[in-house]
Amino acid sequence: MAKKVLLIAGDYAEDYETMVPFQILQTVGVQVDAVCPDKKAGERVITAVHDFTGEQTYSEKPGHYFTLNKNFDDVNPEEYDGLVLPGGRAPEYIRLNPRVLEIVRHFVDAGKPIAAICHGPLVLAAIPGALKGKRATCYPAVSPDIKNAGAEYVEVAIDDAVVDGNLVTAPAWPAHPRWMREFIKLLGIDFVEK
Repeated sequence: MAKKVLLIAGDYAEDYETMVPFQILQTVGVQVDAVCPDKKAGERVITAVHDFTGEQTYSEKPGHYFTLNKNFDDVNPEEYDGLVLPGGRAPEYIRLNPRVLEIVRHFVDAGKPIAAICHGPLVLAAIPGALKGKRATCYPAVSPDIKNAGAEYVEVAIDDAVVDGNLVTAPAWPAHPRWMREFIKLLGIDFVEK
C-alpha cells in the first residue's frame, strides 16, 4: 500500500522546501497532500526563494505559486504516515493556528515520521514537549527557539540532516538529498542504496 504524507505550507513558505519535497516524495510513489490553513484544494500559496549570497543572512526573492491539492479543513491526521514542515516565513504564522498544532501534535504523539527543515521546526517548538529531549537542527536563527523547546540543537553543514527517532531535521534546502533520503527511510520505503 502506498504511503501517504501531509505537507503543511503557507504563504511565503520557502519555494524549494515546499516544491522539492512534494515532487521527490511523489517520485518514489508517496501520495502527498499539500494543505494550508484557511485554504482549499486548487487554491495557491505564494512561495519565496531564500538564497545564500554572502550577506549576514539569507536573501528573499519571489518564488512560484504552489497549488494546494487538499482542503485544510478536511485533514484527518490519522490517515497519514508522515508529515513535512517546510521552512520560510510560513512557520512563523501557521504555528499560531490551533488546528495546525492539533494536527502536528498527532504526528508527535503517534511517533510518525516528521521532516522539518529550516524554519519548519518553529511549528514543533510551539507544541509543549514536542522537541523535549530530541536532537535537532534548523536554520541557525531558529536554534534559540528549539533549544527553549527542550531540544539539543545540533550544528551541521548546510547540506546535512539530523535524525532522532521519528524526526529528521535540516538547516536549509541544500540538505534536500540527505533530508529526504532519511525521511523516505523513516517512512519504510527501502530503495536507497546503502
